[in-house]
Amino acid sequence: MNNVKKILLMEDDYDIAALLRLNLQDEGYQIVHEADGARARLLLDKQTWDAVILDLMLPNVNGLEICRYIRQMTRYLPVIIISARTSETHRVLGLEMGADDYLPKPFSIPELIVRIKALFRRQEAMVQNILLAGGLICCHGLCINPFSREVHLHNKQVDLTPREFDLLLWFARHPGEVFSRLSLLDNVWGYQHEGYEHTVNTHINRLRAKIEQDAAEPKMIQTVWGKGYRFSVDNAGMR
Repeated sequence: MNNVKKILLMEDDYDIAALLRLNLQDEGYQIVHEADGARARLLLDKQTWDAVILDLMLPNVNGLEICRYIRQMTRYLPVIIISARTSETHRVLGLEMGADDYLPKPFSIPELIVRIKALFRRQEAMVQNILLAGGLICCHGLCINPFSREVHLHNKQVDLTPREFDLLLWFARHPGEVFSRLSLLDNVWGYQHEGYEHTVNTHINRLRAKIEQDAAEPKMIQTVWGKGYRFSVDNAGMR
């Protein structure tokens, strides 16, 4: 039982929490539920977790504050936000605070399960890739550290969300290759759903704004019209 994934569920609606607990336990996960934001934050420090499912509207300490707190921890912890706040503004804010995924309510239980499994698959793949590839990736003035998950551009740290980091790391490890939006969903997000391609566009636009000298005319992450995106080869700086 040592390999059972332990998930902290932060949800103040007890009916939703009971339903999620039942279904996720059926999938083999160990679920600990906490409805209060302040107590949930204390639990983060008391135990080791494999993932967090987080509602935004929690009493005492809201979900965004908890998400920000998680991203200040030294250990990477996957976070999925579930929220009745369905606007693009809230979704972008949640992702900017460091969430790996954002699922607006109401959502289907099977879709949540798919996303959780995708998170764990991606995390395991990242560990394997780091062990196999190892070392820093330096190109275009960027220096990407897969171990610390830090990025520097011309020696200045770039603040990326977890998904932005994974997207950049994937591109940097495959320079010159063209990836469709669905392919990026599959390889970076870990799932492939028609209709979610706009998620890829949004993340690429935000990533360009952070690393390109001119996001309107990107030199690193290039659009290949009708096909997708590619990360340009830097023959001078790649190592």
